[in-house]
Amino acid sequence: MVEDKVTFAEKVLAFNRQLHLDAAVLPEGIGVMNPFRETNAALIDRVTREFYGKFFSDHQPRRVLLGINPGRLGAGITGVPFTDTKRLASDCGITISDFSSHEPSSVFVYEVIRAFGGAAAFYNQFLISSLCPLGFVKLKPDGKAVNYNYYDQKDLEEAVTPFILQCLRQHIALGIDTRRVFCLGTGKNFKFFQKLNKKYPLFGEIVPLEHPRFVVQYRSKRMPEFVDKYLRAFAEPLPTD
Repeated sequence: MVEDKVTFAEKVLAFNRQLHLDAAVLPEGIGVMNPFRETNAALIDRVTREFYGKFFSDHQPRRVLLGINPGRLGAGITGVPFTDTKRLASDCGITISDFSSHEPSSVFVYEVIRAFGGAAAFYNQFLISSLCPLGFVKLKPDGKAVNYNYYDQKDLEEAVTPFILQCLRQHIALGIDTRRVFCLGTGKNFKFFQKLNKKYPLFGEIVPLEHPRFVVQYRSKRMPEFVDKYLRAFAEPLPTD
């Protein structure tokens, strides 16, 4: 058996660079965010190379947490899922001087990461991504662009389902443990994921967890409770083959 010399970090970076979703397949008024190919692509490439190089330069498998799709202030601008510039600096030791961002979901995610033992300990075992690794914006009548989820319109969901399925298979090829996957979102994201996984069995068990944005926006006073719930889920023994 020939040992794979490509590190986990290199595989993730290659995956990010090839991400492409043709806007022509999307419903009218909806745009796609691809930080790896937009005006700040060179900066995002530097940031992601530093991030993944710091925490994923090895050959061991990871378990994966999958959100919905990136937002404009998280991975949509930094290229790192659920991580804004504040958390990149404070928890990951990576400073971006070109711009700053505050992503509410990132607040909760890094509460979980700190409780787990910090970024190095967490990312040594887990990868965070999204069912749809590219995000969306919808143009309002006044011309303002707002975050949009892949399931917010049925025709959008249908249009991107082949892309989501392709990306899930590519995630597994990175070196993901498929016995158990954590779904961030207990409602529509989980329902969609369950249905897709039933049709195309990729993962053994899907564990739903409250979405970080939901916790921050609607259950902020109970945040420690949800942090504990995440940690308990992580600590559950994995199914045996």
